[in-house]
Amino acid sequence: MAIMNKRIAIITGASSGMGKEFAIQIARRYSRIEEIWVIARRKQALCELKTLIPNKTVRVLPLDLTKEEDLLSYRKLLFHEQPSVRILVNAAGYGKIGTIEEIGIKDSTGMVDLNCKSLVYVTEATLPYMNAPSNIIQLASSAAFLPQPGFAVYAATKSFVHSYTRALRKEVSNRAITVTSVCPGPVDTEFFDIAEGKHKMKWYKKFILVKKEKVVALALQDARNRKEVSVYGLPMKLYRILTKVLPASLILRFI
Repeated sequence: MAIMNKRIAIITGASSGMGKEFAIQIARRYSRIEEIWVIARRKQALCELKTLIPNKTVRVLPLDLTKEEDLLSYRKLLFHEQPSVRILVNAAGYGKIGTIEEIGIKDSTGMVDLNCKSLVYVTEATLPYMNAPSNIIQLASSAAFLPQPGFAVYAATKSFVHSYTRALRKEVSNRAITVTSVCPGPVDTEFFDIAEGKHKMKWYKKFILVKKEKVVALALQDARNRKEVSVYGLPMKLYRILTKVLPASLILRFI
């Protein structure tokens, strides 16, 4: 067994969107990180990302986190390498717009498997290798704050992520590990290209689309500042407050 103890960052869902942006910004901002592990199904996209990070060693891990054998491979790699994980970003996930009947069982359970099950597995497999001070950044969503008809399963999975993250934060606080739930509103990424099927994104969401670069920059800053929740932008901050003070049934009438 190789004892390396390299200071590394691990990012899931790194082939595109928020995960890709996290990898790029972590490489630029964290001089003490020696190696970045990028995880996603698409090997070619990960290799292209590697070329964008010339200042760090980037390990490409083309894993499908919904497959048990790939999750086991990840766990075995951690055991073999014995790294010092300083940053873990769980950004892998997807959503589908539509009613439960329209989306179907395959995609509904697929969202649960990737957004929830895989996130928990990666988090708990990685925790033994995290040394203080370190950060876990879980990509939830503003959809976590309220049930969303027409986006029901996705919102439910992100509610799970948000709740799990907040509880985990308390459990590991004595280890100087900060756990942050990132809850953006609509972000201008490829997410909606996958999410949209028979139904398109709500018209009003197009007016509050934000840049992934800004969401990621704030998330990293909030994690370093040991914040529990990171919410980018005034509209989403107000939305979060509303979901706390108004009955969900009332808000759902308007959205």
